[in-house]
Amino acid sequence: MSPSIATNTRVELPELLEFVRPRHRAILLTRRSDGTPQGSPLTCGVDDSGRLVMSTYPERAKVRNARRVSSVSVIVLSDEWNGPWVQIDGEAEVIDAPDSVEPLVEYYRNIAGEHPDWDEYREAMLPHALRAREVPPRRASR
Repeated sequence: MSPSIATNTRVELPELLEFVRPRHRAILLTRRSDGTPQGSPLTCGVDDSGRLVMSTYPERAKVRNARRVSSVSVIVLSDEWNGPWVQIDGEAEVIDAPDSVEPLVEYYRNIAGEHPDWDEYREAMLPHALRAREVPPRRASR
């Protein structure tokens, strides 16, 4: 059996989205105020417009970092450790509540299916002021 070797292969958007849609484990890379990178593990999904979407709490450093410098990278991982992965570089958009609630509904639907009570879900999202982060891909490699 030959060993696997990492490659830097550019992929087109349709192939990228096909790869990312079933995978929800990711590492978001943002820049601290001193310019050093910060990695944050999180879950992600693809919205109906083909944007990578993540949800996090507003007080997290990754949110402050993305507000300050919108250029981010996301590494989407496979469930298996040695499985394929992709790095997506793009611009982050932080969406504040209440504008984030409907994108979060779409995010939930796309990664988990239907919620048993959407009104309850929407109500739960408002007090926590969760934010969805959308990363339109500029470049991806796998």
